[in-house]
Amino acid sequence: MSKLITSLGLALGIVTASNTQAADVTLNLGYGTAEGSSYSILANKFEELAEKYSNGSIDIKVRCCTQLSTEDEAFKSMQLGIVDMYIITSNNISPHFPLMDAFVLPYIFQSENHTRKVLQGPIGEEFANRLQQDTGVYLLTYGHVGHRDFYNTERPINNFSDLAGIKVRVPKNEVMIKTYEAFGSAPLPLAWSDTPTALQTGTVQGADNGTDVIKSQKFYEIAPQLAVLEHFSYFSPLFASSRAIGKLNDEQRQAVFKAAKEAGEYANDIIGKDIDETRQFLANNGMKITYPDKAPFIAAALKIQEEIAAEKDDDFRDLLNKINRAAQ
Repeated sequence: MSKLITSLGLALGIVTASNTQAADVTLNLGYGTAEGSSYSILANKFEELAEKYSNGSIDIKVRCCTQLSTEDEAFKSMQLGIVDMYIITSNNISPHFPLMDAFVLPYIFQSENHTRKVLQGPIGEEFANRLQQDTGVYLLTYGHVGHRDFYNTERPINNFSDLAGIKVRVPKNEVMIKTYEAFGSAPLPLAWSDTPTALQTGTVQGADNGTDVIKSQKFYEIAPQLAVLEHFSYFSPLFASSRAIGKLNDEQRQAVFKAAKEAGEYANDIIGKDIDETRQFLANNGMKITYPDKAPFIAAALKIQEEIAAEKDDDFRDLLNKINRAAQ
């Protein structure tokens, strides 16, 4: 990520070189989940470091729980300059930047090392720079990379066929919808904010998230069955609008880039170490955890990868090939 920060710094230096005498700046940073989630770990560490490295000339105001915007609306709001900064789960970027779907594909990453090699290396740097060029929004850090597990109100998931017919809340993401169709369930695209009510009313019977989000949002109180599928990898980058970055002078920009890089590394390390502990917490609070054989899920996922790649353009297929080669 250091190269990514350097590249952004060089690009921004051209745009804001005249802003070398900028005054103290307040930036609002939002996210959609509750305090205590993985989002808050990243946001709070970034707030601490950005204020430290800027010698107090930057004041980061962290706003949880969709106070600034919903995840579905936040990216567009940053493009318009309405929102300064926001942490958004990767699959919710796809409607605004379709290349993101390459990272959303089921079982696209083969190991933690593969994930780090892609996102923290030249592929991740090139991707972030392309996103900024095409959308005007800056990806400052990829943050924690984790996996989504499946929870539901109906029954334990012990094998592939147990998902048959279950109505599943999914984000408004084409790849995730097609994946659950391939798994035999009935996906229903719903906004993140509607998920708890949909589960409680029976509009849907299942959903998926990282275990830290299942804990922080207290989904264990609603849906007592948890299956460790790890079918989607996810990361929740910290983004900034061009308008927000344009308020900063050279020293403040470097403080923001440095803070974002270190906060992302911190969040990834902290959250990654807590997965087993979090699953134990969920079990202690009433969740019945199963570990289905992943082989049939992976087989279905590979077909989805091929289908999506065939529908996408050459840029998408090129990125997908780079991701796959990085695993070798």
